[in-house]
Amino acid sequence: MKLFPVLVVAVIPIISSAQSSTTAKEVDAVYRDAHALYLDIHQNPELSGHETQTAAKLAARLRNLGYEVTEHVGGTGVVALLKNGAGPTVMFRTELDALPVQEKTGLPYASTVRTKDDAGRDVPVMHACGHDLHMSAIVGTAEIMSHSKNAWHGTLILIGQPAEETISGANAMVKDGVFTRFPRPDAVVALHVGSELAAGQVGIVSGIYNTNADSLRITIYGKGGHGAAPHTAIDPIVIAARTILALQTITSREVKPGELAIVTVGYIHAGVKNNIIPDQAELGLTVRTYKPDIRKQVLAAIARITKAEAEAAGAPRDPSIERYEGADAVYNQPALAQQIRAPLEAALGKDNVLTQEPIAASEDFSVFEAQGIPGIYFSLGGADPKKLAEAKASGTQLPSNHSPLFAPDVDPSLHTAITSEVAMLRNLLNTPMEDLRKLKAEPQQSTQ
Repeated sequence: MKLFPVLVVAVIPIISSAQSSTTAKEVDAVYRDAHALYLDIHQNPELSGHETQTAAKLAARLRNLGYEVTEHVGGTGVVALLKNGAGPTVMFRTELDALPVQEKTGLPYASTVRTKDDAGRDVPVMHACGHDLHMSAIVGTAEIMSHSKNAWHGTLILIGQPAEETISGANAMVKDGVFTRFPRPDAVVALHVGSELAAGQVGIVSGIYNTNADSLRITIYGKGGHGAAPHTAIDPIVIAARTILALQTITSREVKPGELAIVTVGYIHAGVKNNIIPDQAELGLTVRTYKPDIRKQVLAAIARITKAEAEAAGAPRDPSIERYEGADAVYNQPALAQQIRAPLEAALGKDNVLTQEPIAASEDFSVFEAQGIPGIYFSLGGADPKKLAEAKASGTQLPSNHSPLFAPDVDPSLHTAITSEVAMLRNLLNTPMEDLRKLKAEPQQSTQ
């Protein structure tokens, strides 16, 4: 008798329709408190690294639900543990910080907060990126998970991460021992709300989810002088202008067509008076790429072009090029991306779980993956379905994250967030621990 090879497939728990119905009732039971927290946090936002009251609110609620809570991890970070017997350890992350943006949504609960930023400037503050909804959802999810220990086993870790908007909070938490002081997770998970999908939907990307990000500060040195006697000076503003234009040829003429590369000059600071040629000019750049080799190529080209333009103008010294912050691309472990689809479809409906393409934004969730832990980061729809359909029909765009007009359609976005988080966490926490530990984490990428 001829023997055929046997394919062994791990059995992945799938939420049944009965479980899905139960989850809906569970979400309804916690929704009122979650929504109240959303309104509170939205009206009282705090800037990156200063999320003291926000962190305290999150910590208090999680502690009251029976979680073991540790505060001040990596600054204002919060770590909450819920242990439920033997099994895998899964970490779910939310962000704490808001942005220096003046809210213009016109909502009755719009933020009117103003504060001093780290440079001492008076700035408005707004949750223009949806972190308020993320926090509210994770508290609702935490309550359901704490009241349904019969539906999962293992260890659930919920973290409130500070300073995501400055891509520094994840590093701070890692350096402060989030993976050594507490149980090391077998998988890390997060979601993010946006206006690209309708409220009630979620999106999954397998593989690279977003971009590598590099923030550069370039200082071009010239020779100051009178604006009426430019021949006695070396004008750094003119050098900067030439440099800005030349940098755009990197993506159009040096990077292979089809490969993502974005070089944006977000600001130029130079001079104080119209008839004075200054000594120097400063440029601020953001650089986005998907692949490590393209990243290396683009950063090298920026340095080459910047130095060449200065030399061509006879600048007295080479420009300084400082990479002052950056983040690697978030990588969704393909097996995890495939695994969570089934429970999400069961909980939300198959038509509400979409396959998406990678995006050009960036953030520091990749820092957790870089510790050798497989991760999954998925998208939550936040757009009013009718307004999204109208925008698509007219070829316009709804206000995006970081816009002063950004406002998620809270209901059903918050319902959907809690529902999807519970479904996904129960699935992962019912997966054999050894199966999760076989998964490969994000490929290491150079940040230089």
